[in-house]
Amino acid sequence: MPRPAEISPMADVVNLNRFRKMRQKEEREKNAEANRIRFGRTKTEKLRDRQEAERRAAELDGKKVEGERDE
Repeated sequence: MPRPAEISPMADVVNLNRFRKMRQKEEREKNAEANRIRFGRTKTEKLRDRQEAERRAAELDGKKVEGERDE
């Protein structure tokens, strides 16, 4: 005689809250990693990045052609 587990065509019961919470936790961990990269820098690193951004902006501004419209 077959056992009840072999007869049952139904799937196992799944707790969707567990998966939802697991997904939210992974999302929080990704955000935390991004924040560590973004905010966890020394003053020197921040200054270097700011100066690099200013240099790139100045270089780009220097290459603009007079009379172009900003779009």
